[in-house]
Amino acid sequence: MTKSLYRFLLLLVNNKEQMQRLQDYALARIAHHQKLLETAKDHHRILEIQGAIAELRRFETLRDEVIEGSK
Repeated sequence: MTKSLYRFLLLLVNNKEQMQRLQDYALARIAHHQKLLETAKDHHRILEIQGAIAELRRFETLRDEVIEGSK
């Protein structure tokens, strides 16, 4: 990502309420994907779901990443 994008995202991650909503959304999506994993049979679909979960987990460290990238 570019430095200007990191600086733009600072508005989001420095607002506690907005950041909490984003994290709550990510946790809800992770729970949904975990349920999908329980019933998935196709190996490629399982890998796809695991990738989605991994990407959603990045929201946990988004604030640190944005602050570091904006320096």
